[in-house]
Amino acid sequence: MHQTFELTRTRLLHLLREPEMVFWGFVFPVLLSMVLGFAFKDGQVESVRVGVLAGATGDHFVEALRAAEAVEVVVFRDPNEAERRLRTGGVLVLVRGTEVPELQLDPTRPESDVAALRAEDALQRAAGRADAVTIGRTNLEGAGSRYVDWLIPGLLGMSLMSTGIWGIGFAIVEARQKKLLKRFLVTPMARHSFLLSFIFSRLLFLILEVGVLVVFAILVLGIPFEGNVVVFSLIALVGGLSFSGLAVLVGSRAKTAEGVGGLIYLVFLPMGLTSGIFFSYEKFSDGLIPWIQALPLTALNDALRANMLEGAGLMEVLPQMGVQLAWGIVPFVLGLRIFRWS
Repeated sequence: MHQTFELTRTRLLHLLREPEMVFWGFVFPVLLSMVLGFAFKDGQVESVRVGVLAGATGDHFVEALRAAEAVEVVVFRDPNEAERRLRTGGVLVLVRGTEVPELQLDPTRPESDVAALRAEDALQRAAGRADAVTIGRTNLEGAGSRYVDWLIPGLLGMSLMSTGIWGIGFAIVEARQKKLLKRFLVTPMARHSFLLSFIFSRLLFLILEVGVLVVFAILVLGIPFEGNVVVFSLIALVGGLSFSGLAVLVGSRAKTAEGVGGLIYLVFLPMGLTSGIFFSYEKFSDGLIPWIQALPLTALNDALRANMLEGAGLMEVLPQMGVQLAWGIVPFVLGLRIFRWS
């Protein structure tokens, strides 16, 4: 324990002497989460951009689209420019025709379907269509009902993953590149003490990282916090441990920054795309969902959302915390076994 304590203290001093490492490893992910939180704070319905061709789209169609709710009309004079903007997503639907309207769109873009439905509704109403029945609509309200409320725990999970994997994985490889590990090899230092010092120093920064983001989310974005602070802290701590264990495994054999960077992306990208940061993983097929739920970032995000937004207690999030612990312990043990000093 004395070795681990001294190595952790040394690691902290090393970080403080290199402020750029503190910024990119800890401050930048928090700032990124803040910016994204502001970007999605506005709960208003987003307008869709619909293109029309001057002279090739009837004026009455253009006026009907301009009068529609949440539709932004973009007028093009050059058909080639209109099609280019349609291909690149500058507009989601292109309306042609003077007598009978024709909608051109990319069916593989989900937002294009929304734009097409709004454009069709506006054009049909302008032509005299009447609703057969009036359907009521109620907006979802209440604590935790906004998209930004759902988003912030995911951003927090992403921040814990990125700072844990990048901060520890790169630091180990950097020490190996600078031949520092060879010097440590001749000292009476245990291998596990050296690796644990990286994890413990990371967890100390975790307190500041999580605290700043959560306080910002509550005070500035109005995110509700329904859970217990102690349970929330345990979830974040276990989440930090899980990604620290993965980072040790990633950095245990890599010799160069390029090599460890590739391994980090190999770990980072699948979870970043599937673990429910910006959209629910329930969009994937039923056969994939159990595998996605077994990922550490998915378990962390689910536990954070359950605690923050629904007030879930320790017993309710134990399955997710068990998944995180497994991802922290098993990779750490494997990394410890295959670790090399040079």
